[in-house]
Amino acid sequence: MGMPSANSGWRLRERMRNIRLRGATVSDSMRRELLIRGDPGSATVLGARPRRTEPGHVFWVRVQLDGEFPYETRVRQRVTEADLEWMQPGDVVCCRVDPGDRGRLVLYVPDIEESGRASIAKILADGRRAAATVLAAAPVAADYSGRDDPVLRLELELRAWDEAEPWRVRLVQPVPLTAIGLVDLGQHLEVAFFEVDRGETVAVDWAASLEE
Repeated sequence: MGMPSANSGWRLRERMRNIRLRGATVSDSMRRELLIRGDPGSATVLGARPRRTEPGHVFWVRVQLDGEFPYETRVRQRVTEADLEWMQPGDVVCCRVDPGDRGRLVLYVPDIEESGRASIAKILADGRRAAATVLAAAPVAADYSGRDDPVLRLELELRAWDEAEPWRVRLVQPVPLTAIGLVDLGQHLEVAFFEVDRGETVAVDWAASLEE
């Protein structure tokens, strides 16, 4: 038996990628099933838009499960208007994933008391302030959401006056077109944060950064 060719491996990766990107439509019965027996994880929202012909929304998300590489997929499900406010590009929500099919998952927003989550607006309004240096920036699903502002993955080094050491974070956020020039390597940004973490409670203040 011969070894598989490079082309066959490429085709397999493309097929797997295409399967993930199709995503699944989450019905009420599937939601109940996955919430009970699905593997817990987190999902970063990369894009969100209303469905064109049916109720609900389509979400493009980056899913992270313990011990596994992150992957991107689409999820079609109905959400309340209250939850939708917490499911905008850059927000991190919870998810439950089918153990036998990573393309079947449900997104949900837990109670604030349970998750300690904070929206970008909440962080900017109430967070502590820090200076950030751009270490890397890459587009993420920039053409998917239909927004004018591209969604970027940013790697930053943060310094705060009341923290002894700088720390690095990675976050996914929409970047205003007027601020694209600020995400070049070595550029400085104004940010707000709640905790010294990997980026879960960090938000870039684009308005303040543009004023510098």
